[in-house]
Amino acid sequence: MYAVVKTGGKQYRVQEGDVLFVEKLEAEVDSSVELTEVLAVGGETLNVGTPLVAGAKVIAKVVSQGKARKILVMKYKRKKDYRRKNGHRQPYTKLIIEKIEA
Repeated sequence: MYAVVKTGGKQYRVQEGDVLFVEKLEAEVDSSVELTEVLAVGGETLNVGTPLVAGAKVIAKVVSQGKARKILVMKYKRKKDYRRKNGHRQPYTKLIIEKIEA
């Protein structure tokens, strides 16, 4: 059984036992999180929501909170002596999918 869930403006196809890196969620480590925006549930038959599947939810456990690797953002304008260098680390939440209820 699998589900397509939406969180943080992105969509993920998940199964039980999957490890997932999503945009930061306000939750404590080792707590349980319910993802209620389920767009589709598949298994023997595919159940697609309009836009959400009624009564479906995915239960996940928060493994850790962290930051991704640093990316460098450069701004440059030729001939004008203009250079800017910034770094950015995107925060994330690491989840493990425990249960899909549909």
